[in-house]
Amino acid sequence: MSNKISVIGAGTMGSGIAQVAASNSCQVTIVDSFPQALESSQSKLKSILNRLVEKGKMNEDKTQHILANINWTSETEEIADSDLVIEAIVENLEIKQKLFSQMESLVSEDCILATNTSSLSVAGIASACNNQTRIVGIHFFNPVPLMKLVEVIPTEKTDERLVKEVKSILEGWGKTVVTAKDTPGFIVNRVARPFYGEALKIFEDGIADFATIDWAMKEFGGFRMGPFELMDYIGNDINYSATKAVYDGTNHDPRYKPSPTQRKMMDEGLLGRKSGKGYFDYSENAVNPEPNKNEKLGQQIFNRILAMLINAAVDTLNGGIATRDDIDTAMTTGVNYPKGLLQWADDIGPNSPLEQLKELHTQSGDDRYIASPLLIKKVEEGGTFY
Repeated sequence: MSNKISVIGAGTMGSGIAQVAASNSCQVTIVDSFPQALESSQSKLKSILNRLVEKGKMNEDKTQHILANINWTSETEEIADSDLVIEAIVENLEIKQKLFSQMESLVSEDCILATNTSSLSVAGIASACNNQTRIVGIHFFNPVPLMKLVEVIPTEKTDERLVKEVKSILEGWGKTVVTAKDTPGFIVNRVARPFYGEALKIFEDGIADFATIDWAMKEFGGFRMGPFELMDYIGNDINYSATKAVYDGTNHDPRYKPSPTQRKMMDEGLLGRKSGKGYFDYSENAVNPEPNKNEKLGQQIFNRILAMLINAAVDTLNGGIATRDDIDTAMTTGVNYPKGLLQWADDIGPNSPLEQLKELHTQSGDDRYIASPLLIKKVEEGGTFY
């Protein structure tokens, strides 16, 4: 079992990964070329652990054990004796390729090299290495210590035994692991796009405002947060970039087309909570609009977004990107959906989202509403996904 873990990048994701590994008695090295990032990582982790002690969720001995298991350094050479190295740096292909080439020259032949990329091709990153059989994507979700889901993304060249070993390591850390093909957005970032994109389209079509759309998805769908609350929480810059990455990576599939509204918000610095204002105002004493709680309107909004979400999940299954069970697990565990989308399709009947998509396509002529061939097939054959 891999016990020596190195994490490249001392940002939020890297520090979170290190915390989880160290909590599970791994010897962890965090590498970052910026001393300020290392100092920040260390001080933030100490604060997090102290808060857990104050809340009675962790004892002092455990916090000391975790901290003793982590070494912060600016020297990349210190990864040399690692069993597993996880890269969690900036989302830039050339920079990652350069790092992977360097890492390969430092570690042993048995060391697994992983990227935590959320939007880049794992194979593209691996192409910088001579031995691509040991390269794999390990995509954690933020905040890493709290989010159970991890997507494992092998390339066509990744050794299958290595994939099993990585899954075993992550499950040993208490994570729920799903496997996805090396495609844009993997599972979660691909399937979730209509939750945001179709909500924005409904707003742009003049059907409802942000507050009403959010209310509809919570009231009728049981979602914990509405699309606009969630985009403000994630950050409009990050959410827009994720959409653009999937759109560009799928040869501009109209289902993933970025919204001009979100682009405008990003350009104006209205990023959400972190900037104090996004779709909603987070400043002190701010008064945000109340939703229009018209039940018929709310149901229409929910049905439309759900149809698009189900279609994205079905298309992901149809493309062989992931299994049925992994798709539903990813969405319930990774983004807290109240139900797996393929199970949801069965519960309401696959014909329901198909008819919704047909109606929207007829009305608009927009190819974003073209149904997945597998959804059409299920309806024609009277079949279900489970």
